[in-house]
Amino acid sequence: MRKKVVFWCLFCSVGITTSMLTAFSYSEKGFSGNSGQFILLVITTLVLLMYYLKLDGNSELVPATIKVKEQNKKRDDTTKLVTFKDVAGLEEVKEELSEVIDFIKNVEKYKKMGAKIPKGILFHGPPGTGKTLMASAIAGESNSHFIYASGSEFVEKYVGVGASRIREVFEKAKKNCPSVVFIDEIDAIGSIRNADNNSEKDQTLNQLLVEMDGFNTNDNIVIVGATNRIDMLDPALLRPGRFDRHMFIGNPNVKAREEILKVHTRNKPLATDVDMVEIARKTHGVSGAHLASIANEAAILAVRKNKTTITAEEFYQAIERVLIGLQLKNPSVMEKEKRVVAYHEAGHALIGRVLKNSPVEKISIVPRGQAMGYVLNSTDEDRYLHTRDELQNKICVFLGGRAAEELVFDEITTGAKDDLLKANEIAQQMVCELGMSDLGNRIYKCDHNGEAMPIVEREIKKIIDLAYKKTMDIINENSQSLEKIASELFQKETLTGKDLDMICNF
Repeated sequence: MRKKVVFWCLFCSVGITTSMLTAFSYSEKGFSGNSGQFILLVITTLVLLMYYLKLDGNSELVPATIKVKEQNKKRDDTTKLVTFKDVAGLEEVKEELSEVIDFIKNVEKYKKMGAKIPKGILFHGPPGTGKTLMASAIAGESNSHFIYASGSEFVEKYVGVGASRIREVFEKAKKNCPSVVFIDEIDAIGSIRNADNNSEKDQTLNQLLVEMDGFNTNDNIVIVGATNRIDMLDPALLRPGRFDRHMFIGNPNVKAREEILKVHTRNKPLATDVDMVEIARKTHGVSGAHLASIANEAAILAVRKNKTTITAEEFYQAIERVLIGLQLKNPSVMEKEKRVVAYHEAGHALIGRVLKNSPVEKISIVPRGQAMGYVLNSTDEDRYLHTRDELQNKICVFLGGRAAEELVFDEITTGAKDDLLKANEIAQQMVCELGMSDLGNRIYKCDHNGEAMPIVEREIKKIIDLAYKKTMDIINENSQSLEKIASELFQKETLTGKDLDMICNF
């Protein structure tokens, strides 16, 4: 409005100035009579012109329009859709989604039974497990229009911009039915509302809630959200009628890891010694994104070595590179420190073998990343439940390195920093979350300012102290095996699980 007023004032001023200039040219007196008025009018015109140009170039008055157009242009880019064939593992999730896909393809069949399409599907779980890939596969399987949006795209400091973008996304979805609207990292706009939230963020969330609720039953649209933090989402977003189905997508089991590796290596030349079952067994607890990175790193290593195929050696090196870090080529480690590290890692391996916690795959004192040494474990099975004894044994394995240092050198080092952190985390979970302590079946909030914290701290200390005493007793009883393992490790720098069996005669 202000811009229009300034424009008309400028228009009138230019018109008057032109009229006076014309009148002066036909006047015999010229400018002598009204020269002061004419100069004032010219100055006024110039001031109005400068002000109008400033308004026209003011970025604060037009950023919303420009940014919305940029986002629209971005969303119009076509994305290559995938299908369930490109998504390995997650068979339960695929089976659950198959009826949603069938609903999109055969709407009339479900309408006859009075069934309605689920409005929203929420994928939640740790990062790198395939949530975005699965959303794209829904659109690919159902031949639907796929509309991708990130939660951060709707977050703006200008009032009304986020809500406007929400409306645009859903309008586009309605025009391109059937369609799948995917909002990645939805916790950026869907977090719990409280007094500390800003009004713009609340307006954006409110608009999203209205759009999800306001769909016409005839609209063949499915909304898919993905988040790593479902606990942060507003309850109004999670209720039935908005996100009807919540699907947890976790890290793959050994069978799923094998299938994922096959997907990521199907266009790669593999040597005959590559065993996907063995590689899947060695990558316990990793995500699909890690597996994709391992396959890619193995290919890069093969190219670096000028090989025509990728061998098992490249895969094993890639596992260590992705999970632990880069190997230091010329580490400046003193002989004394190297000997301490050898005993430290030998302590971990010995305790793991005696307690049969998990099979030892490899022991190394070659520095990688920030680790001076490491022990790689493998397992043939995926565990979902753990007993109290198993958790206590895990703590013992973590404390094995420090116990070996204290027994052999009568001194402790800073090398056990990460081990102590993990051991204390397990002990804290046992006391605060799992009810596996002398405090009984109680759950405690781990708040350092809480009244129960001193009791919890004493119980955690008791668990750690008992585990350390048990670890010291095992190392004392097997001191000869510790010496053999550490001596071989110091000389060879790397030992396999089979080497460990031969040394200890287990």
